Amino acid sequence: MKLRFRELALSIILLICFVAGVFYLWEQKDIAPGPVINNRPGYDVIVVGGEPEGIAAAVSAARNGLKTLLIEDDYALGGLFTLGQLNFLDMNHGPKHELLTRGIFEEFYKAMGNAFDVEEAKEYFFNLVHKEKNITLKLNTAFVEPIMEGNKIMGVRVKEKGEVKEYLGLRVIDATVDADVAAAAGVPYTIGAEDYGEKGTLMGVTLVFRVAGVNWDRVVKYLKYEDNDPHSGADQVAAWGYGKEAREYKPRDKMRFRGPNIARQKDGTVLINALLIFGVDGLDSKSKAEGIERGKREIPYIIEFMRQKFPGFENARFVGTAEQLYVRETRHIIGEYRLTITDVLENRDHWDRIGHGSYPVDVQPTSPSNFGNVIGVPDIYSIPFRSLVPLKVDDLLVVGRSASYDSLPHGSARVIPVGMVAGEAAGVASAYSIQNNVIFRDMTKSKEAITWVQERLKKQGAYLVEYTPPRPKVMDHWAYPGVRVMRELGLIEGGYTNDYGLERKATKWSMENKLNKVLRLAHERNSRVPLRKVEIPPVVTGENMVMFVAEGLSGEKLSFSESLALLKGKGILTREIESRVTDWKEIPDFAQMLSLLANLYEHLLKQ
Repeated sequence: MKLRFRELALSIILLICFVAGVFYLWEQKDIAPGPVINNRPGYDVIVVGGEPEGIAAAVSAARNGLKTLLIEDDYALGGLFTLGQLNFLDMNHGPKHELLTRGIFEEFYKAMGNAFDVEEAKEYFFNLVHKEKNITLKLNTAFVEPIMEGNKIMGVRVKEKGEVKEYLGLRVIDATVDADVAAAAGVPYTIGAEDYGEKGTLMGVTLVFRVAGVNWDRVVKYLKYEDNDPHSGADQVAAWGYGKEAREYKPRDKMRFRGPNIARQKDGTVLINALLIFGVDGLDSKSKAEGIERGKREIPYIIEFMRQKFPGFENARFVGTAEQLYVRETRHIIGEYRLTITDVLENRDHWDRIGHGSYPVDVQPTSPSNFGNVIGVPDIYSIPFRSLVPLKVDDLLVVGRSASYDSLPHGSARVIPVGMVAGEAAGVASAYSIQNNVIFRDMTKSKEAITWVQERLKKQGAYLVEYTPPRPKVMDHWAYPGVRVMRELGLIEGGYTNDYGLERKATKWSMENKLNKVLRLAHERNSRVPLRKVEIPPVVTGENMVMFVAEGLSGEKLSFSESLALLKGKGILTREIESRVTDWKEIPDFAQMLSLLANLYEHLLKQ
């Protein structure tokens, strides 16, 4: 009897082991084995950065059968969404209100909503990554430096549990917010607004903070029915408004409190995205830490102000702040193609599109002395794959706000939904690159490669469409060539209505600021152009406009007739501009002024 029992028990154990083995083999069948690199086990793809863009890249690579390593230097995934507590989604819809940013982003959006609970988002991202068998996740692991072989990136060195370790990969995706991997590998870049002549200028950063005790029903009632502001609104989870009230706040520090975006959390608290902090260097950890402390010192005054001025906030009390700052801008890498403001605001399509965007070109304030601006609002534009491929370094892609976008279009393309679309495309592109043993740079010249990537993205749920660009009304204005040049220099904007005010009359300040910036930029970009500065009188006429442009060109104070002759001879004062002037003694309009200054700038660059 005992023998039979032992035999039965042994049989059961063997059966359990067999089933477990079969189950294990079944589980392992879809797991990528990973490559051997320099006689060491490695990964197909290494993604550095656990921001939403990096998560999308890693998940996309894993779903395409690539053994993927995802490295994040903090304790949780989600970056700006979770640790920065930026839980308002910047949505991108097309001309027919179709969602442009689909695929992995849309999965998140459908699961979490437009204003999500931060703790739920942490859990969502962790589970999304954890269920992908091909992803190895390393939290609390800091990037140290790239491993290079000539101009080729081979992997990364990281600091993990106090030790420096090396991980090798066939391809690397830089999803850090500041393109840290690319910069360390030698990829060229610009910082902030230096690409349009404003070196050292960065958009303000934001410290999101949390309050309790808010009467949400009162907030909704006020913003929907009582404040008479068409830009205000609220629902059961989100609210936006209090703009006119916020303008009354007087900060103690170099900051601005603006009309907030407000989002409820499951615990009843609300997150406030409204505090702009100036003078913070997003590439300097000490400066960022100081920025957080400055914000914490200011917030008690803000909350007291909100109690007095914001209906529904009478009993608000401080709970805490985000762990990270919302840093909008640092590096902009230079890639095989650099997205321009003209691409975005002319709604341009690109043959190598890997995603679309449409968010307003929102350039936030850079100091207490300005309020930022909206350069314009596109209907739809394409993100080229070339903008993810950096110059000088092979086997590397860069996704997120530091990809190869000029700083002005970055005002639109920097938003996370667009970054997640780019991240997903990077994962797919890595699969093609590895399977076909072709570097990313060569893929930018291959219709076959890009078509494969595009078709695979569509199968994954991405929205990619070839379209005829909707034509903005301003493109049919006679002065549009000048508008385009001046817009690229950051000297004109169309706002939310894409109205450039071309019929406005020129003023001393508009003429003086624009003329002198044109002269300065021409000098900086063409060393043969002398640096000059011209002072404009209180009243601008067509006559003295021509004379001062001629002075900027020649360095001499010429008569009106001499100035006319000079500018006509150089092709700066064209027949088109001259035909629009009925009386040279009248005040010129913006269309005439912008056209003349744009022609001056282009002439100076050719000297």
